[in-house]
Amino acid sequence: MKPIEDLKAEHEGILLMLDVLERMSERIAAGKSVPTDHLKQVLDFLQVFADRCHHGKEERLLFLAMEAAGVPKENGPLAVMLSEHGRGRLFIAEMKNLVISYEKGESGALLVFTTPALQYVDLLRSHIWKENNVLFPMAEKAVPADRLELIGEQFDRFEKEQIGQGTHEAFHEMINTLSKIYL
Repeated sequence: MKPIEDLKAEHEGILLMLDVLERMSERIAAGKSVPTDHLKQVLDFLQVFADRCHHGKEERLLFLAMEAAGVPKENGPLAVMLSEHGRGRLFIAEMKNLVISYEKGESGALLVFTTPALQYVDLLRSHIWKENNVLFPMAEKAVPADRLELIGEQFDRFEKEQIGQGTHEAFHEMINTLSKIYL
């Protein structure tokens, strides 16, 4: 398995979920209802799959290999990616807190939810473009092929340890289900 191809494939699922989140936010802004269970599913996907699993693979395996191959961690593409991962985590936490507030009876919290949701969508779309078109080609040039192959093997183990066997597939089912409803 080639780790860059794996990460790009994961980006496709993440982009689809971002489309779902954007449509949900548009519905909320238009005064239409969106079940909080659906919002929680999206946030679970973003926190567990996109952040813990996908970004975890990047941060703990690929970025470290790039740094070892001479790509600077500070003041360069890796610093930008790490900063954006951190900003994304803040948006997810804010969205989760607003859903909790809404469930506790704060009716306006759901409308407020749309602001960090759409900011997150914009951030991640731009982030994914930068990774696919700048960072990943850089990684393929900098990191030796045998090291990339080893990283690909480590990705499988990392995913099982971080999110568990079968969770990836369950998330893809969720993406398909929510896509049929919102897209």
